Amino acid sequence: MTAIMEKYSWPAGRPAAVSFSFDDARLSQIDRGLEILSRHGVRATFYVSLPALEQRLPGWRNAVRAGHEIGNHSLTHPCSGNYPFAHDNPLEEMTLEDMRRELDEASRRIEALLGVRPVTFAYPCGNAFVGRGRGTQSYVPLIAERFLAGRGYLNGQTNDPRRCDLSQLVSVGLDRAPQRYARDLIETVLDEGSWLVITAHDIGAGDKDGLSVDVDALEALLRLASERGLWIGTVAEVARHVAETRPT
Repeated sequence: MTAIMEKYSWPAGRPAAVSFSFDDARLSQIDRGLEILSRHGVRATFYVSLPALEQRLPGWRNAVRAGHEIGNHSLTHPCSGNYPFAHDNPLEEMTLEDMRRELDEASRRIEALLGVRPVTFAYPCGNAFVGRGRGTQSYVPLIAERFLAGRGYLNGQTNDPRRCDLSQLVSVGLDRAPQRYARDLIETVLDEGSWLVITAHDIGAGDKDGLSVDVDALEALLRLASERGLWIGTVAEVARHVAETRPT
């Protein structure tokens, strides 16, 4: 395969980039994840939900001190009403003004609690719309106005740094993935010279809701990314490099 960014320059001559992101401020991210990431010398991006954040506030303040990125994941995590858990908070019944409040209040509260202002966003459930039918509207422009980058969910494989829309980054899921999947992901991003964004939820929590990455699979991916020389940066770090260095 021909590399998609043959002349693109990653920092320190790295061949490609990878970002690890985790959603919802799950308790296992603090209870297990921070130690694993620290052991591998990796800083990750955490897209936090406010109620869960407040359950482990000292732990999240430690995460900030360790250099991890805290991102905006909306105030109430609205998703399509097609999801049973979103029946009482569906995007189909929201407006752009509702979403503005979701974004701004979440950022305000995160800054008040942790002392950092989020600079990137993750679309809950990967949904980027409000309304329904002919009244459907994208809220991607709101993300572009407020954040350096917006991350999708299960909507692609890698990001071409020359062409990607930073407000609509694609990501791949690591939840439930076997260890062999890690090697395939790394080989793909190395072959392309592109940017891989990983999304996971719980860490080592088994199958309680199906959204958990196996600890061994996560560690295998962390080791392999380091061994193969990838630049491992937060979503904000890599997005900032792309924004500052790619041709306009």
